[in-house]
Amino acid sequence: MDGRDIRLADFKGHVLIINLWATWCGPCREELPLLSGYHRLQKDHGLDVIALATEDSVPMDKLKPLASMCSLPFVQRMRGDYEIMKGVPTNYVIDRNGIVRYAEAGAFTLAALNELLVPLLREKPLEAAEPAP
Repeated sequence: MDGRDIRLADFKGHVLIINLWATWCGPCREELPLLSGYHRLQKDHGLDVIALATEDSVPMDKLKPLASMCSLPFVQRMRGDYEIMKGVPTNYVIDRNGIVRYAEAGAFTLAALNELLVPLLREKPLEAAEPAP
């Protein structure tokens, strides 16, 4: 929302959650603070989260106050093969090597985030992994 372009390559070596959400979606509004808090706790361990509101009709001046309360960046537009799956929220999780490891519609719980992300955050990127004997 600050006008700069970001690319998937900008997150190389990090675990990335791409969260597709809508302002009218109750589970989305509950999930955003969870993702924001989780991001605050895990960002130093290599977690990044970006949130993309799915409605183009919502003016930026309506989204900016919400974005300022979250620790994660809000994205205006996204190009690529990411789409809303069966509804919002839809989450994609991309590992440190750029591989999509999770793609599901539905809100995360804290337990689900821990189950999925803790192992991914412990993995090293391929180029940082130790060579095979």
